[in-house]
Amino acid sequence: MLTLWATIAICAQDSLRIKLDSLLCHPMFETSQVGVMVYDLTADSVLYQRNARQLLRPASTMKLVTAITALDQLGPAHQFRTRLYHTGTISNGRLNGDIYCVGGFDPMVDIDDIKAFAHELHSMGVDTLRGRIVTDCSIKEDLDYGEGWCWDDDNPRLKPLMVGRKDIFVSALIDEMINDSIVIESIQQSEGRCPNNATAVASRTHSMDQVLLRMMKQSDNYYAEAMFYQIAASSGHRPAKASDARNIVKRLISKLGLGSQPYKIADGSGLSLYNYVSAELETKLLRYAFQHANIYNHLYPSLPIAGMDGTLEKRMTRGAASGNVRAKTGTLTGISSLAGYCVAANGHQLCFSIINQGVMRNQSGKDFQDRLCQVLCSPWETTSDAQ
Repeated sequence: MLTLWATIAICAQDSLRIKLDSLLCHPMFETSQVGVMVYDLTADSVLYQRNARQLLRPASTMKLVTAITALDQLGPAHQFRTRLYHTGTISNGRLNGDIYCVGGFDPMVDIDDIKAFAHELHSMGVDTLRGRIVTDCSIKEDLDYGEGWCWDDDNPRLKPLMVGRKDIFVSALIDEMINDSIVIESIQQSEGRCPNNATAVASRTHSMDQVLLRMMKQSDNYYAEAMFYQIAASSGHRPAKASDARNIVKRLISKLGLGSQPYKIADGSGLSLYNYVSAELETKLLRYAFQHANIYNHLYPSLPIAGMDGTLEKRMTRGAASGNVRAKTGTLTGISSLAGYCVAANGHQLCFSIINQGVMRNQSGKDFQDRLCQVLCSPWETTSDAQ
């Protein structure tokens, strides 16, 4: 025999299902598709699902797949690293050798990092360079763009040695060396691999949390692809390929018990039209993250907060969802998605994924997602449909 509290909980869940079903009666679903899953993390059970296994394009909620895989594979202490080496000898202030700039695909490299490299070289006693400046980009395959990216989009170039997203690393380094009173006898630039016996000059790093914050809050595609290739490089292959990262993502999917599903993982940012996942996969990844503190404690703070910051700053600015929902947004032509966490009125922690596809007006998808979140965050047995 059910207890009173169990009966109340069942009634509340029934009320929630009725409310969410009513949202799905909207005319927009006569011409578009949606996949939805809501999971009660506190009770460890599915609260609601509709077309949860349908394969859909995730747009930028793909960044959740990348972030959770990276935290699982690399760990939260992982550093994005750019290094400077030299060969040859330093005699009477002259470096008779080459300088090697080794790219680690750190998306946060800026002019301050370049200044630090030049200053460190000067601190070693170098006032004259007689040799080449060599760029080592062997961390990744020589592809500027991701598989399945639209040619007419404003896509980031996937170069592992950039300064503020610009391919100016060597020219910026030369300028800063000159500013630091280092004479360059003849400017020779080339590409190649840094030899194992080269001498370390300096290393500049940025943390996993720093990269995650912009990648998720601002939905930065370049940062996400840098993260994707960090995953790829962890395979030990050099140059690392996108396929290396895909294989690691698929291993995590298999760990979730979804390895038999025909998902397509193309890139790390969600720009690719070849990505196909499901609301179930995203929800189970969010559940996996919640169950592992080393992932959740770094993922959760990086997510946009409804009505407060990031890509959710102007959404859900009122009502129970405001300041409550923390979720990754996704937008491409015909696609609108939202996946993340919230707290229900009964105090239970929930995670959810909503993927709208075939919506020619993205605002329609966003409005639907916002209404669904308001329902999740309000008392289920008494709330009226969210406005």
